[in-house]
Amino acid sequence: MNSFKSFSEKIKTGKIDDFDALAMDSFLFQSTHNKIYQKYLEARGIRPQAITEVNAIPFLPIGMFKTAKVISGSEALFNGWYSSSGTTGQENSRHYIYSKDFYLEHCVNNFESVYGSLENFHVLALLPSYLEREGSSLVDMAAHFIQKSKSVHSGFYLYEHEALLDKMGELQKDGRKTLLLGVTFALLDLAEKINGHADFGDLIVMETGGMKGRRKEMIREEVHKVLSSAFNVKHIHSEYGMTELMSQAYSPGGGKFWCSPFMRVLIRDVYDPFAYTSGTSGAINVIDLANFHSCSFIETEDLGVKNEDGSFTVLGRMDNSETRGCNLMIN
Repeated sequence: MNSFKSFSEKIKTGKIDDFDALAMDSFLFQSTHNKIYQKYLEARGIRPQAITEVNAIPFLPIGMFKTAKVISGSEALFNGWYSSSGTTGQENSRHYIYSKDFYLEHCVNNFESVYGSLENFHVLALLPSYLEREGSSLVDMAAHFIQKSKSVHSGFYLYEHEALLDKMGELQKDGRKTLLLGVTFALLDLAEKINGHADFGDLIVMETGGMKGRRKEMIREEVHKVLSSAFNVKHIHSEYGMTELMSQAYSPGGGKFWCSPFMRVLIRDVYDPFAYTSGTSGAINVIDLANFHSCSFIETEDLGVKNEDGSFTVLGRMDNSETRGCNLMIN
């Protein structure tokens, strides 16, 4: 494989026969056509031809997206970008993309592989701060989910908590499920507006992470306990995604995330970034094959652990890493 078209067509099928083979194809393509990744490999003294297995592929530090244009191929092929939220005074990441349509279609495939057709949902998106800035991939994803749901009740909410609660109550006896997709601090704000015992029917509350300095940091279990009690649901669902990735992982409850078929998480030793751990906590490396246009091998600044059942758990942020808009909670 040696073109965007060949990679994207493979991703669009929704499944792959050999993850490792496609990962190796992506590595060889990007080590040749991605100038930033190429320079990184050269600085480490790595010859791409010497890499013969996926676990030996070097991962690009995610901070490179703040300081460089991480693209594979000619700049003429790229027509847009997404930016990280960050906080005031931070330098935000930019992920340059060649096709917004591809990204949105891929998001739908990721979601529906776990939860079924979006046409079975009303989608209510509570994303203040994200809606108020340019370049949010989360906002574009939510907007596309709203469109794909084909529900007249789906829509965005900024700070209209009373209107949102009224809508949730209106839909409690509807035949569809309701997906409340929200940034964590906004869901906690909404939870405080609920008086007494709430009944919102077949409701899925999904937090995308993010305090953004709006509230004190809380461990995930504490957040989920507050939200479960307020919304009267057994589990709080979660989405793990970031500007630098095209794919998302989902947790149907309990903080355990499951990767899409095109995504793999490895846990690196926090004291040796070139070694991996098994069964213990460490820093998260992500292979995202949908990042064929940029870099598929990302060394994140998140801490996590790989679980025996194949899922992974996000434990928080590495020391001295900048606060990100998503997934700030620490266990």
